[in-house]
Amino acid sequence: MTYVWDMAKLFDIGRTHAPAYRAASPFPHACFDDFLPAPAIDEVLAEFPPADSPYWSTKVYSDTIKQDTTPGLGTETKMPSAIRRLMWQLNSGAFLIFLRHLTGIRGLVPDPYLFGGGIHQILPGGLLKIHADFNIHEFLGLHRRINVLIYLNRDWRPEWGGQIELWSRDMTRREASFDPIAGRCVIFNTSDDSYHGHPNPLACPEGVTRKSIAMYYYTAEAPAGAATKRHNTLWQRRPGENY
Repeated sequence: MTYVWDMAKLFDIGRTHAPAYRAASPFPHACFDDFLPAPAIDEVLAEFPPADSPYWSTKVYSDTIKQDTTPGLGTETKMPSAIRRLMWQLNSGAFLIFLRHLTGIRGLVPDPYLFGGGIHQILPGGLLKIHADFNIHEFLGLHRRINVLIYLNRDWRPEWGGQIELWSRDMTRREASFDPIAGRCVIFNTSDDSYHGHPNPLACPEGVTRKSIAMYYYTAEAPAGAATKRHNTLWQRRPGENY
């Protein structure tokens, strides 16, 4: 299997952007445009399940309106082949080396179970309120450290919303926002106060959805100062928000 990236160039990207990543506010992060090459986007979109596919588990709550993988069977076995091949590359040792260069975090472990990860889809009106993620993998007992989000939305219009927002640790202000355009990758460290989400209902027309890939990476040890007791998603309200 041939990588979709030139790995030597990807390693250089990690090393080059490491200082800015680690110094970024409100928590370490970076945004890379054209991260996923166009041919790979084409392959994934050609097999991306439609909204009415039995592949999806649809969640409708006050804080979450989205589609992700139906639980119960091995996630990989249900994925179309092009998507599965990309998941393997994102979980490969070579990709972990890139993440190590970028983040400085040693001993990163991928998630072969894709617990909470894989492909996601949000339909018109959908949202994901601001939150910090669960901290410990349910099956592996490992500590969650990095999120990698890759977007697949061609011809996306800013007025449709769907931007991922990064919020200050005291939840007083939004500090960064990125449109979910095709090929863009947003990477950030996860912690008990790495607050993020896309909190406003999606305003795209019927027939258009917000498509993404979400991959999570772990370490055996908790980061310094982190909670060692397991917790689920920590939902947050923006100033003046009530839901």
